[in-house]
Amino acid sequence: MGNGIAHVFAQNGFDVSLVDLNPDQLKQALTTISKNLDRQVAKGTISSTEKEATLGRIKMFSTITDGVNSADLVVEAATENTALKLDIFRQLDLATPPTTILATNTSSISITKIAGVTKRPAQVIGMHFMNPVPVMKLVEVINGYATSKATTQLTTDLSLKLGKIPCVVNDYPGFIANRILMPMINEAIFSLYEGVAGVSEIDTVMKLGMAHPMGPLQLADFIGLDVCYSILQVLHEGFGNPKYAPCPLLTNMVSAGFLGVKSGEGFYAYSQGDLRVSSRFA
Repeated sequence: MGNGIAHVFAQNGFDVSLVDLNPDQLKQALTTISKNLDRQVAKGTISSTEKEATLGRIKMFSTITDGVNSADLVVEAATENTALKLDIFRQLDLATPPTTILATNTSSISITKIAGVTKRPAQVIGMHFMNPVPVMKLVEVINGYATSKATTQLTTDLSLKLGKIPCVVNDYPGFIANRILMPMINEAIFSLYEGVAGVSEIDTVMKLGMAHPMGPLQLADFIGLDVCYSILQVLHEGFGNPKYAPCPLLTNMVSAGFLGVKSGEGFYAYSQGDLRVSSRFA
């Protein structure tokens, strides 16, 4: 997500500092951005000159302080781990100018909770991009309890400048996108777990019957089963409702390291370059 967000900002004329503690991840991110820009050049949506200009706007840093000390806006895109995000925001609060807006790309964690570890809760907001960021139009803009109207307006205006469509929502577990999406994915996994239908049948019903571009099990693989599990835990804990509890099959798959595309196998197997149902479910 981080490299996609950097790509979109840089392509739209903004100077970007891409920060990761691992230099190898930074190199990989720039390689990914370059390849994605090449696809745009091949499609004729941008020129090769625009590609080079986009890459030229991105600088890489391996420390938070060096990367954000003059930033007007920071968009955090670390993994969906509450303790990690709170620690990052404590550091960002100390490292950035007092006028900087601190945004998080979290897909479910409370904006109010994140803002609470800073001294600028009015300037903390959710800016939840969809994956893949260069392609997907939606930005879910999430107000924390103390987010100011000025911060919300600036964030929505900025989203429009990126060619995105902002939707403003309030801070409750899962917001809107994942409060609706994750129970659907979880129910699809329960349907597989209970033997109602197989992987391809479940996905085919949703693609052909509900006009979804991707079936829920394939989508879960694409998102990452560990991420789906984490979001469902946030929903379950936040609402205290058993309907949000992760399916035992999902729990076992995450525990065993079958995380979807990122690990090479989830509900589908990805090691041979084509989409095949995992042998565990075939």
